[in-house]
Amino acid sequence: MPLPPPVSRKHLHTRAIQCTGYERDDGLWDIEATMTDVKTYSFPNHDRGEIKEGEPLHGMAIRITVDTDMLIHDAIAVTDHGPFHICRDIAPAYQKLIGLRIGKGFDKEVRALFDGPHGCTHLRELLRPLATTAYQTIFPARERKRRKEAATVRPGILDSCYALRTEGEVVQREWPAFYTGPAPADGTTIARPTIAGGE
Repeated sequence: MPLPPPVSRKHLHTRAIQCTGYERDDGLWDIEATMTDVKTYSFPNHDRGEIKEGEPLHGMAIRITVDTDMLIHDAIAVTDHGPFHICRDIAPAYQKLIGLRIGKGFDKEVRALFDGPHGCTHLRELLRPLATTAYQTIFPARERKRRKEAATVRPGILDSCYALRTEGEVVQREWPAFYTGPAPADGTTIARPTIAGGE
């Protein structure tokens, strides 16, 4: 559904963010994000003399390398364009991402590491779409792993809410080995796990 027609206006600024996910040959995943800010007019700048129309005011990129469990194994950031020459000096700080895991609490860890004078506002902003792109990229592999483990490892989320109660239809469908409800009406038996962690 398109936006409604706007009032008469003048284009001044474009911010473009692109995120891309790659499966590597070594079993890890590269997730890359770039950001550019471009004006439709030229203006003076102390460090660069003049930033011309169509020339990036900001141009940054981050690449992280993660495993299927979303643990960050490598991280690199670059600043090709910034309003000040020293903007690029903070890029090596983003190697502090190594060892973090994308998931609950990730945003808080990122803020603690890179807020204020400890980071670049624009590089930090890139980390949120970078994280969601990692989820989207790796989801099929994570889902295959989950389904493989479902038959042998009792997921911790079972019985954590009404929808995920072990006698319910969601568990019967998604984790049949841990389903504890009535036997199917067609008379088929349900295989129960006998390993540690099963019921």
